[in-house]
Amino acid sequence: ELVYNLRESLKPQKNCIFYCQSCGDVIVEERKFLRVLPLPSENWSALVEEWCCHPNPFAKSTLHPQRDDCFLGDTFFLLNSENESHKSKENTRVFCKRCKTMLGETISSDTIKYYVTEVIVQPSEESFSTIPRSQFVQSMVAQCLMELSSAKSTFRFTIKGDDGKIYILIWLLNSDTLLVESLGSSSSHNVFTLFGDTFLPNSGAVGTWNAVKVLYQPCVKSRNKELADAWENDFGVHPLKFPSETCLELLLILGLSTTSLPPSLQCMNSFQV
Repeated sequence: ELVYNLRESLKPQKNCIFYCQSCGDVIVEERKFLRVLPLPSENWSALVEEWCCHPNPFAKSTLHPQRDDCFLGDTFFLLNSENESHKSKENTRVFCKRCKTMLGETISSDTIKYYVTEVIVQPSEESFSTIPRSQFVQSMVAQCLMELSSAKSTFRFTIKGDDGKIYILIWLLNSDTLLVESLGSSSSHNVFTLFGDTFLPNSGAVGTWNAVKVLYQPCVKSRNKELADAWENDFGVHPLKFPSETCLELLLILGLSTTSLPPSLQCMNSFQV
C-alpha cells in the first residue's frame, strides 16, 4: 500500500489543500481544478529532434497552467501562482514561509513548479497527516521510478538537483520486491529500518512491505564523473530532478539501506545495492 498517492489526491472537480510536507504549513489554500493534465517528459524536445526530419515547432514554447489547471510532470506539478508570495527575493526558488524548506521554483511570473517530494496534497475535508520524511521521500521516488519504467520501459535514471548537478545514478532492477523487517529483541532498536518509526513492527514481530530494488552510484564531489557524463548523454537514461537537499537526503537513505544488508549483498557489478 502506498504511503501517499499524489495522482489520487489531484483530481479534477475535487477541493484540495497543499501543505509543506516538512512542517505541515498550508502552501496553497483550497483549490478546485477543472483540468489535471500530464506533461510530456522533460527530454521530449530532444526526442523530437532525434526522430523527426523537420525542426521542432514548439522548441521555444512553454506550457503555463491557467487559473483552474494543474499540470503533472515526472517529479513536479505546475500551478498558476495567483500572486502567491513564496518567491525568494534573491532567486527563483520557492520556500516554505514557516520552515524555509525549498518547495519548488518560479517558472514565470504566473507559474510555480512544486516538487512532489516537498508538498502534500490532501482533500480539503481531511486534516493534515504527518508522514516521516524518510518514508515519504522513499515512497515518492519509488512511485516515479515505477511509473516511468512501466510507461516508457526506462530503467536507468539520473537524480539531478535544482543546481543542475547529478547526485545519483540509479538502475532499477525490479519493482516487485517484498521487504521483510523484524526488530528482533529490544536491544536492536538502533538498527536502521527503511520506513522510520511509524510502521515498525513490535519487538519480535515481522512486518512486510512492497519495495523497489535498485543499483546506484553516488556522484557527489565528482565521484563516478565519467559514468555520469556517459549516462547524461544517453537517450536511454531518464533524468529526474529534485531539490538538491532532497537528492542528498535520498543518497543518505540509499546508503543506510545498503549498510543494513549483509556485506556480500551490498554490491553488484561495481554498483551499490
